[in-house]
Amino acid sequence: MDNSVFYQNLEPFSFLERSAFVYPDKPAVIYGERVYTYRELRERVNRLAGALKNAGVGRGDRVAFIVPNLPPLLEAHFGPMSIGAALVAINTRLSPREIAYILNHSRAKVLVFDSEFAPTVRQVRDEVPGIALYVQVVDEVPQADDIPGPEYEEFLASAPDGEHRDPIASEMDIITVNYTSGTTGMPKGVQYHARGAYLNALGEVIETGLNWRSVYLWTLPMFHCNGWCHTWAVTAVAGTHVCLRRVDPAEVYRLIERHGVTNMCGAPTVLTGMYSSPAAEGQDLSGLTIATGGAPPAPQVVRTMEGMGANIIHLYGLTETYGPITLCVPQPEWDDMTADERAFAKAKQGVPYVHAGTGLRVVDEQMNDVPRDGETMGEVVMRSNGVMSGYLDDPDATEKAFAGGWFHSGDLGVWHPDGQIELKDRAKDVIISGGENISSQEVEKVIMEHPGVLEVSVIAVPDDRWGETPKAFITPREGAALTADEVIAFCRDRIAHFKAPRHVEFGDLPKTATGKIQKYVLREREWAGRESRVQGSQR
Repeated sequence: MDNSVFYQNLEPFSFLERSAFVYPDKPAVIYGERVYTYRELRERVNRLAGALKNAGVGRGDRVAFIVPNLPPLLEAHFGPMSIGAALVAINTRLSPREIAYILNHSRAKVLVFDSEFAPTVRQVRDEVPGIALYVQVVDEVPQADDIPGPEYEEFLASAPDGEHRDPIASEMDIITVNYTSGTTGMPKGVQYHARGAYLNALGEVIETGLNWRSVYLWTLPMFHCNGWCHTWAVTAVAGTHVCLRRVDPAEVYRLIERHGVTNMCGAPTVLTGMYSSPAAEGQDLSGLTIATGGAPPAPQVVRTMEGMGANIIHLYGLTETYGPITLCVPQPEWDDMTADERAFAKAKQGVPYVHAGTGLRVVDEQMNDVPRDGETMGEVVMRSNGVMSGYLDDPDATEKAFAGGWFHSGDLGVWHPDGQIELKDRAKDVIISGGENISSQEVEKVIMEHPGVLEVSVIAVPDDRWGETPKAFITPREGAALTADEVIAFCRDRIAHFKAPRHVEFGDLPKTATGKIQKYVLREREWAGRESRVQGSQR
């Protein structure tokens, strides 16, 4: 029997093929004054595929990109895949040492890089012998002539005429490898298969309300979990991608108004930067849906953005789950809540995406479900099409992550009676002071309610009496005259005294390229020279 009649591999490339067929003249990509239709995007992807094949890239090979949120990186989410190769989209803020490791570990054959990162490429060229071809994307910075290889548009033009599509052999084939933000040791390569990417993308379509009228602004890096699969999701419905090289609040507001942006994603710190910017004055974000995750948003963040008219969707996931895998779904009773009550309700991590079914649990150390009482803490574990197929060339780490037949997130949370989960901490972020467990996120949410606080991170620091105790690192709002005593008193009025920070430090907070606060940087500084109980790496 010919199975092709009723069975075809699920792969995101089919999204581009359909949109180019149904909406050939609809704007697919906007960057500055440049506009590509879906017909043009499909042709550019085909030329990228042909140029890669012409350069010796074949099935199972890896193609690396160090490029900001520009059209070439969007094209990279389809070009390599269309010939059975895999994309390795690299965090543009990594050090040369980390980039060299990723290039070697992934065994990439081609490196496409924005000319802004030519200094990094110069540093790593001698350390990455497997890279056979360098291709430069020239945007804001002139081409680096000392690095041999074509400019990106020249590379596309080098493709032979004709169709270069060579479909994957199986929907379980790897189409991208994404590297975790490892904080001890080197990052791990997370393998995404075509089936998972396809279903996760459709999950985004359903849960965030994307359709053919959607205009999506790229504030979330495409290198981060493939843009939470929005590279494929927006394309699936023939929405319009608005590319943005770097996130600047004033430019974000300008693009929202100019292009009628309907959707965007970002970590809570991106939203904080938006509403604290002078450009926020008078902004009306009605009609804009913002998906936020990467770190639990304080209710104050949700309340402020919704006060500007935006609809906030709170998502949760990890690199190992293609980005988001749960969301805080609206409930009928929310309609009768005050804005404050609704903001606190939306701060939960919620229930599984539609594509993930019921593959979500909170378990104890024996893999038993914890009571759904909203109080008993356990580890959040997942199992669904929305989970990676494993770590590249690391069977031991894969086996550990999949122990008991579930993916172990390393996140601690509670299970509510309505089935929604709520994170309380990363396992390594729980503060154990005098034998009492303190959730750093609980303390952070309280501190964020102070009108003078812009951002906060709470960690455990050494204490001779209690072993460790909470310390708050705070970025004040502009013009605020905060004192440590004021912050401590504010907390003691709202939570148990032993949970309140004993120390407070003011200043800027270290962050990843996606806006997540790097607690490990703060921890390493505070625990330097002392034995910390906090071990392990951050996914």
